[in-house]
Amino acid sequence: MKAVAWHGKRDVRVDNVPDPTIQEPTDAIIRVTTTNICGSDLHLYEVLGPFIDEGYVLGHEPMGIVEEVGPEVTHVRPGDRVVIPFNVSCGHCWMCDQGLQSQCETTQVREQGMGSSMLGFANLYGDVPGGQAEFLRVPQAQYGPIKVPEEGSEMPDERFVYLSDVLPTSWQAVQYAGIPEHGSVAVFGLGPIGQMSARIAKHQGARVIAIDFVPERLEMARRHGIEVVDTNNVDNVADTLREMTDGRGPDAVIEAVGMEAHGSPATGLAQTITGLLPDSLAQQALNKGGVDRMSAFYQAVDAVRRGGTISAIGLYGGMADPVPMLMLFDKQIQLRLGQANVKHWVDEIMPLLVDSSDPLGVDDLATHRLPLEEAPHGYEIFQKKQDGAIKVLLKP
Repeated sequence: MKAVAWHGKRDVRVDNVPDPTIQEPTDAIIRVTTTNICGSDLHLYEVLGPFIDEGYVLGHEPMGIVEEVGPEVTHVRPGDRVVIPFNVSCGHCWMCDQGLQSQCETTQVREQGMGSSMLGFANLYGDVPGGQAEFLRVPQAQYGPIKVPEEGSEMPDERFVYLSDVLPTSWQAVQYAGIPEHGSVAVFGLGPIGQMSARIAKHQGARVIAIDFVPERLEMARRHGIEVVDTNNVDNVADTLREMTDGRGPDAVIEAVGMEAHGSPATGLAQTITGLLPDSLAQQALNKGGVDRMSAFYQAVDAVRRGGTISAIGLYGGMADPVPMLMLFDKQIQLRLGQANVKHWVDEIMPLLVDSSDPLGVDDLATHRLPLEEAPHGYEIFQKKQDGAIKVLLKP
């Protein structure tokens, strides 16, 4: 089969690789019909090479048709149309019972000190081959796959494929933000997660102000009734947000940028140098001394009102990041963050997807639909923010 494989920093290729097979009684095989490029994939593309073996298949946002199931998989069967969560979780351990599928005790990557295994996220999260491919082996398929309901059976993939990551991650971001009734929230970063977080918060009744510098991203948010702040046109984002919110700042901030934020050149240099080390040393450097570009997080701490909440949903990878503890403490800020627990949120999101009125505007998120063979081009334009790329879908 054809699959998108990692060959080095900023070097992904479409290779011919062996078709996946059933390896465990809880496995399933799906024929992928749509798979996405995620902002998190860019961390593998740019920074986390020490954790990736050459030829590793990328991708963690797939959906498709079930081809084959193991003997312990009974809730889906061949021919079913399913979305595959990026968490690989069992559904029956203590953590899964708490709705913390991203911490699944059955699939935790203990050798790396990490939570549950993830599709397509290399050695750091269990070395599970990803879904940017024609076919995908799905571990823990007795629990994970999300079946498209009958009332949505005729709808296009784009109505459901975002259940693999984008929608549950954005939904959790809004829930973790703890926005008071009729309150305000600022969303830093208008990539796919920021876009959907802003729409979900607005759907739930909040006043939403979104912050970015890319014209196409700002325009997409405006189309959905979101107030925007263009950082190209303001001197201080936090001051601007206070001016818009009675001098206090927003009740909550969703930080949807993570370590891709534009920040200190020194941290960018540190990441580059780490990438030049042998893999074993580079892994240690990232695990114990890694630093992130944290400009967006610092702005979030500055901007949120006293007694407010920051929901940090952007991916961070550093272990030695300087955190402004005095300001967090003095402002009495609540902070919540973490990988999305996909299955925990599906029942709340699904009715909005089968609603023909499309209340979350999922039909207006993808900007590029490319054949799988053009995945390297998709990665390049997404990473460089070229050609208006906000969300790139791949069609095997």
